[in-house]
Amino acid sequence: MRIASTAAKFSQAFVKRGLAPDWAGSWLLPRVVGTAKACELIFTGEAIDANEALRLGIVNAVAAPEALMTEAYKLARKVADNAPIAVQLSKRAIYHNEDVDLRAGLEFETFAQNLCKETEDYKEGVKAFMEKRAPEFRGR
Repeated sequence: MRIASTAAKFSQAFVKRGLAPDWAGSWLLPRVVGTAKACELIFTGEAIDANEALRLGIVNAVAAPEALMTEAYKLARKVADNAPIAVQLSKRAIYHNEDVDLRAGLEFETFAQNLCKETEDYKEGVKAFMEKRAPEFRGR
């Protein structure tokens, strides 16, 4: 997840220096913005602002420079308030499933769900839901 300052600019300027993309730009960018837009950004080397990066899905949010860290901590807190094992397995599922077919993705999700159902956090999450209160996860 990425939060950009309203002052940020983004560019794949390699072609403007006589270079091809580096830092996995030719692999990552098409997966985020699609092949056609990635071609445009890579072949032209033109910069885009934070709002365009948000529109394209390159960043998740945009904040004023002075509020950037506050917004980053807010997002981090939203993630940290959830069950750690479930978040870890969700992250693994997302990245695992980028490179597999639907069946393998569903199998991994089943594996992850079965692991989660064995945790104290799962029991706490269900109990908190039934009691209409916020859960208190412990990462167990």
